[in-house]
Amino acid sequence: QSTIATTVLLTLLSLFLFTQVFGLSSVAQVTLGKGNNGQYLSINIGFGIGVTLGIHAAGGVSGAHMNAAISIMEFTLGNLSWRKLAAYLIGQFLGSFLAAATVFGLYYDALHEYTNGNFTVTGPTATAMIFSTYPSPNLSTLGAFFTEFIATVMLVLGIQVIHDEKNNAALKGTQPLLTGILVLGIGVGMGLNTGYAINPSRDLPPRIFTAIAGWGTDVFTAGHYFWWIPVIAPVLGCLAGALIYRLFVDFHNQPDEETENDKEQKTVETS
Repeated sequence: QSTIATTVLLTLLSLFLFTQVFGLSSVAQVTLGKGNNGQYLSINIGFGIGVTLGIHAAGGVSGAHMNAAISIMEFTLGNLSWRKLAAYLIGQFLGSFLAAATVFGLYYDALHEYTNGNFTVTGPTATAMIFSTYPSPNLSTLGAFFTEFIATVMLVLGIQVIHDEKNNAALKGTQPLLTGILVLGIGVGMGLNTGYAINPSRDLPPRIFTAIAGWGTDVFTAGHYFWWIPVIAPVLGCLAGALIYRLFVDFHNQPDEETENDKEQKTVETS
């Protein structure tokens, strides 16, 4: 048990570093490059590539649990033990935290030049959004919550569609790429309001890092205390997405045995 838990923890640590470094560094390059080194689409592509490679890196060992909300959903549905859930959450938190530290070190000089050493959450030289998501200035708390909730529902529905063997599942080996494209699509269509965190372990650990690294407690108070929304809304969105998929798709798919029996019966009738 302990060996399995340690393996899962180390795997998730490495994969989340792999995934998050791609995503956060793409935000850093666009922000610190002042639009001369990429645009918003670059960020979407960066996160999509990171997710794809992260799944390739650890999918065979752990199923690539990179999202705390999905891990909690699997535990709630009885598909995951509490020991594995704890290992996943710890690995996700540490991996994401270290990814933020890595990107901070990678762009430390550029951060100082861009901000003159004054790290802020808001204002013309704000840089906290490199590491965590923040709402648009005109967005209400309800609007922010609804955005994260719906975006995560779409994430779970997409993942279910890609992996459901009883339905029209993706070809074996293409799931990582399609999941990366799914994240890219969510970013392209639903990123304006909140930056599509859709993952507590993508958002909270880097936020904690920025609070320590010089941005201060403003990272928790900004956006009318927005920080809790990327933590709670994705969890509820995952549960809602799983329920919707079961009600509208899964319950209507026949088990494999029934499908085979129907095929045999049709063959006999045809004969």
